[in-house]
Parts: sequence; C-alpha cells; structure tokens
Amino acid sequence: MKLCISESVTLSHTFAEDVNGYADGGCHALEVWLTKLEKHLEKHSVAETRKLLEDREMTLAAASYQGGLLLSQGESRKAHYDQFKRRLDLCQSFGIPTLLIAADFASKVDAAGLQRALASLKQAAQWAAAFGVRLALEFRSSASFCTSLDTALALIAQCGEANVGVNLDVFHYYTGPSKFEDLTLLTRDNLAFVQLSDVLGVPRELASDADRILPGEGDFRLQPILDQLRTIGYDGWISLELFNPTLWQLKPAQVAELGLASLERLLRQ
Repeated sequence: MKLCISESVTLSHTFAEDVNGYADGGCHALEVWLTKLEKHLEKHSVAETRKLLEDREMTLAAASYQGGLLLSQGESRKAHYDQFKRRLDLCQSFGIPTLLIAADFASKVDAAGLQRALASLKQAAQWAAAFGVRLALEFRSSASFCTSLDTALALIAQCGEANVGVNLDVFHYYTGPSKFEDLTLLTRDNLAFVQLSDVLGVPRELASDADRILPGEGDFRLQPILDQLRTIGYDGWISLELFNPTLWQLKPAQVAELGLASLERLLRQ
C-alpha cells in the first residue's frame, strides 16, 4: 500500500507551499485539494506547475473532491457538470488517476431520486473514462442516504461502470451505520481509495471533521481495517485526511513529517 497526505491537513496553506513543505517533510505524494490547485493555476501555468512537481519529485495520488453530480437538476446540474469536466481535464493534464466524488444526498431521497442518482453516476463515470480517470464514490455519515459502506458499494455495482470504486473514509465508516462485516464486501476491484484519521473521546454521534486527529492516537480500531485491506490484496493509496484547525497552524513540512510517521507506524503493526 502507498502512502500520501491530503492537502486538507494543511488547508490554510497554498498548493505550492504544500508541495514544497510535504517534500521537505519526507512525503512525496499528496491528495490534491482541487480548489487549491485551481487557485494556484490562476497565477501559474500548467507547465510551471508540472516543473514544480517534477523538481520536488511529487506524485499526485488523487483529487478531492467533486460534489453535485448525482441529484442536482437544471442550471445547478449544468454548473456542477461544467466544473466536473474542467476538473477531469486537470486530472488528465497532471496525471491524477482518481477523482473523489461526494454522494450528495442532502435531503430525503425517494425511488425516483435514487434512479436519477444511478443514471447520473453512470454518466459521470463515462465522462471520467474518456479522460482516463477513475471515480471514487464517498459515502457520508451525515447524509440522508448512502451513509454506509455497503450502500455505496451497492450503488457502484448497480452503476455497472468499471472505473467507479468506493472511497473508504474511516471517519464516515465509524461515525455512520457501517458494520464490520461490510468490509468483507471490499475487493481490489471496487476499492478505489482509502482515507485514514482517528477521533479521541468524542461520541461518534457528535464527532465532526474538526475532531479528526492522527490515526493511531484515538479510539478507532484501525488495524482490523488494514488487515482486511491486506487480505484482499489492496495495493492502492492510503491518505491521511484531517480537518483539524490545530494542524492548520503548523508548517506543511512539520505536518507531513508527523502525518507520514503516523501512517508508517500503523502499517508496521
């Protein structure tokens, strides 16, 4: 399994600061926060950005994230899909293999809405395939639907497109209705990306993104999850994804060093 760090961990810093800081901290792979890359490209060319990545020997493991694809309609849908296509072009330009998409079930969904979401997921997958990009569908524990790993995998199976897999974010896995047996549904084919974090001393029902801490320092039982990933032969990316304001105050190099060490400790156990 390959290790990277999400730019969400250093959300207060720029894309260039992250690239340089992560490299200085010994991490040479990152999960792109797309709004950072887009803002960076307002002042720097694609060629300049590629040179920065090459000079710092930085790999872009995945891009986060695209919302609004499944249930939006009318002008909102057009705006989301226009953004989606621009981001697919970015992924293709920088060789980013995977784009994370959010299951945008903000309100209660009925049978018609579910069918619309499935059709939209299929369409999005076909667009992504044309750019050579794989989609990773993320279930959200706070949503009205697709809050669990098994539901996300069911949607992916019904979609029927080979370039769609699930993003396993352990925060949403633990704070939602997912069960341990859901992990047995994972395969090398349907698991597209993994994000690790932890939470300490906060009831799962009350845990928020800001409560995320370095994996291995909290209450989540992460080893059984990693054991299952080894069982299925997963050899893809594992990303550190936190939204902790305390870490945002540190320099990217410090965060990268701490974050990479925490991931490496977990994998050695």
